[in-house]
Amino acid sequence: MTPPRPSVSPDSHVPLYTQIKDALRSGILDGRYPPHSRMPSESELQAMFDVSRITIRQALGDLQKEGLIFKVHGKGSFVSQPKAFQNITSLQGFAEAMSRSGHEIINRVVKFRFVPAPAEVAARLSLAERTQVAEIHRVRLLNRSPVSYEITYLPEPFGRQLERADLVTRDIFLILENDCGLPLGSADLAIDAVAAKPGIARALAIGAGEPLLRIERLTHDADGQPIDFEYLYFRGDTFQYRLRIDRAHAASATRRRRA
Repeated sequence: MTPPRPSVSPDSHVPLYTQIKDALRSGILDGRYPPHSRMPSESELQAMFDVSRITIRQALGDLQKEGLIFKVHGKGSFVSQPKAFQNITSLQGFAEAMSRSGHEIINRVVKFRFVPAPAEVAARLSLAERTQVAEIHRVRLLNRSPVSYEITYLPEPFGRQLERADLVTRDIFLILENDCGLPLGSADLAIDAVAAKPGIARALAIGAGEPLLRIERLTHDADGQPIDFEYLYFRGDTFQYRLRIDRAHAASATRRRRA
């Protein structure tokens, strides 16, 4: 295990414990401290960074609050299995959101075909039942590890354009907007938990029956026309959605104070 290079400066306006926390976080995120590995002891970190024990404890405490490490009594601190997350306060594709957080996203296209629309898909896309639609199955790899299995349905004309697109490195949302000239407007989401079916489990390198976060997402263009219906299956141990919500009366009070 290679320790992070000590790079703290007593003269910096950034507190020492924050500098140490950032150095250790970098070591965790770039893999120098792999998941479930033991972190250096407090005394080892003291010697490494030439600071007091209380400073080291502050840095480790912050890393624990961030969920990057966990402590085992009598044994020390260990690296957590990190969970990527996506805020759902705005409409973004998975790769679009993750790349902004510094993650590497690659897609593995499992299946791309044109099929008669199943009843639910036709209803969601406002198409006649059995109308031809594109059906795309992809595994999304986050930092080279499988994190989600996605099944996407689009009207045939858009599917024909996606046949020529790079689905390995690009988001469908960005292809629709940038290549097809179709501005997106909004999406309806429904979220629940399901057990992984064998095929999806194999693709995600987990056991059949393990829990998945399932998201049904219906995306509309800027004119409100439904154009993309998806089933997104996320591994619960590697990913989470986050959002912040306010109580209505608190939001109203804030608006009144600003008036």
